[in-house]
Parts: sequence; structure tokens; C-alpha cells
Amino acid sequence: MADLLLEIDEGQLRERIHAIVTKTMTMDMPWEWPCGVAYYGISRAWEVTGDMKYMDFLASWVDKYVELGLPPFMVNVIAMGHSLLSLHQATGEQRFLDLAVKKAEYLRNDAVRFGSGVFQHTVSKNNDFPAQAWADTLFMAAFFLLRMGKYLGKTEYVDDALNQYYWHEEYLQDRKTDLFYHGYDHGAGNHMSGMFWGRGNAWAAYTMSQALKLIDYTYPMFMQIDCALRDQLAALVRLQDGSGLWHTVLDYPESYLETSASAGFGAALVSYGNPLHREAARKAYDGVLSRVAPDGSVLDVSAGTAIMNNREDYCKVPHKRVQGWGQGLTLAFLCEVLDYKTRNSGEQ
Repeated sequence: MADLLLEIDEGQLRERIHAIVTKTMTMDMPWEWPCGVAYYGISRAWEVTGDMKYMDFLASWVDKYVELGLPPFMVNVIAMGHSLLSLHQATGEQRFLDLAVKKAEYLRNDAVRFGSGVFQHTVSKNNDFPAQAWADTLFMAAFFLLRMGKYLGKTEYVDDALNQYYWHEEYLQDRKTDLFYHGYDHGAGNHMSGMFWGRGNAWAAYTMSQALKLIDYTYPMFMQIDCALRDQLAALVRLQDGSGLWHTVLDYPESYLETSASAGFGAALVSYGNPLHREAARKAYDGVLSRVAPDGSVLDVSAGTAIMNNREDYCKVPHKRVQGWGQGLTLAFLCEVLDYKTRNSGEQ
């Protein structure tokens, strides 16, 4: 049986990665989660292509922003830590690692928590969402802390990060559908709107797929993450639209098709590597590429989305602007495909 992922044209794939990186470099994003996700994507592009121009851009941007002054740390702002770690890996420059450690130490010592040490999702200096767990936190904070812990050999970072994975799965993954709710209110003991929001599920799927690359069977949490992702992906492939994309409310076909979630799912499918899912991953690749403009703009990406009141409000979230998280998640997907082709090219 032919491997549909290996049949992807590598030249076109590399050209699309470069176009998206180039477009992303023109977007004037402040030091926040949009650029945290976007620049994570650029960092992944460096990892799979070796093009140091990508990291030269990030180094210059970071140095300029440090001089201007960084915003107060909070969960969403921590997302830029991904690029800082990658910059240290690419350049060996200590200043990038020192700043990444400051972000990790903020999470360890100062981040607002509830329950069994769970990070409260924070987006400003205000107590915006008291005792709430959001799927977004898995990418912005937990995945970053896990990367830092493994890179520095800090067991306390790893243990804290895996505790976040544990509780976010406990609070957010529905046992009947295996999908993730957008959020959980610990005080009220409910999932608020109770929606299976696309990008929220993508944060969960993608970060779980990456966590499995960083830990192995010697970690008790490995099988919990593995099983949670296995079941989520099995549910997701059955909700995939014929276009290869997914709806912004996953189980509501009348909601619009959304690219950033679809890219996150595609990346998780490729990374997890279930052979039964390669057709779904290839369909996702074709669907996502159909939403990439010639200049590298990723289209049909929903705007920043709080936990909305109801299904209809999720459907009204605009999706006409180019967004940093759309650029970053699409790069993560395409880079996962390129990495897969590189590792398995001998099979053709």
C-alpha cells in the first residue's frame, strides 16, 4: 500500500514552508501568544530545513524587544519561551536560555494555580478566569515547561509539566466522545459552554503528540498521554470534512471550516504515526495547503477565542484575518510532514 505522505512533492512542501515563514516575518506582533505560536513555527522550520536566516530573524527580533521591555509574565506570554529555547539550541547564546529559564521559573514559582497545582489560564495582570483550566495552556505553558525540563535535565520541571497534562486531560477530555472541552471551571465544576472547540482540541492533540517524543515508557504518564491522544485522534478522523479540514465546532457541521485547528490535527496525526490515519493526514495536508495564499498567508483562521457562551457565538467568531497562530500551527504541520518524509524516504 502506497504511503500517501511520502508521495507529497518535497519541492512544493519546502516552498510553502518558506513562503509562510517569509509572510510571518512581516507581521508586527507584540511579545504575546500570537507570536509565541508563530515563532514556534519558524523555529520548527529551522529545525527541519537548517536555514539559519530564520533564526537570525528571531534573534534580532528578540534582542530588539528585550531592549524595548518585556510585558509582565502570565500563561499566554510564556508562549514565547519556545522560541527562546530554540534560539539557544541554534546559536548557543546564553542570553536566550537565561530568559527562557526566567519564564520557566515564573511558571514554577509565581503562576496562578488552583486545585492540585493546575495552572489557571491567565491572559493579563487581572484575575481574568479564576480557577479555570483551558486547553490553550497545554501549548503556552505545559509543553514549554516539559521542553525546558528535558533540555536542562530538571526533574522538577518535567514533573510539573506532566502534572499539567494529567489534570488538563482529567478536566477537559470527555469520556464519551474522547474530544476535549474548551475549558473547565473548577469552582462551578462544569465546562461552561460545553463546546468541543476545534483549536482547543488542536492544542491538546499537538502538544500530546510532542510530549510523547520527549518522554518514554519509563514515565508513568507516558501511557496516559498516549491513550488520551490515541482515542482523541480516532474520534477526530471520523469528524474530518471531505475537504480535509475540520469545523470550528467539531461536532457541528454547520460551523465553518477552520485552518489552524486542522493544521494542529494534521501535525498530531503525522507525529503519532498510526498507519490507519495516513489517509486522513494526507487529506488534511491537501486541505490546509488549499488555504495557504501564494504569499504565505494562512487563510480561514478564527480570531482569538475566549470560552464563548454557546455554539452560535463560536460560529460568529471572525475568520477573515491572517493570524500568528494560524501561521505557526500550519508551519508545525508542514514541518512535521517534511520531517516524516526525511526520516522515511528510504521506504519509497
